[in-house]
Amino acid sequence: MAKATWNDVVLAESDQGVVVEGNYYFPPDSINREYFKESAKHTTCPWKGVASYYTIEANGEQNVDAAWYYPETKDAANNIKGHVAFGSGVKVER
Repeated sequence: MAKATWNDVVLAESDQGVVVEGNYYFPPDSINREYFKESAKHTTCPWKGVASYYTIEANGEQNVDAAWYYPETKDAANNIKGHVAFGSGVKVER
């Protein structure tokens, strides 16, 4: 079971995730949405598509653009469509 934590809260937990380029992508139904706020940031990956970001808010603090997902993917990345990955100090244990 993989678990993502930050600032003493569990952000996501699942054994159904997918590892891509060293990042664990959690299925959309495994994240605790109360901590996620949509961000205006977007980046583009040549083979996955356009990524959208979340800012994490927990225990009165923000971790800006700490999570990302691909709402639509290119064919090669269909297995992570909508899945959420983490960076910026979020601890992911597998």
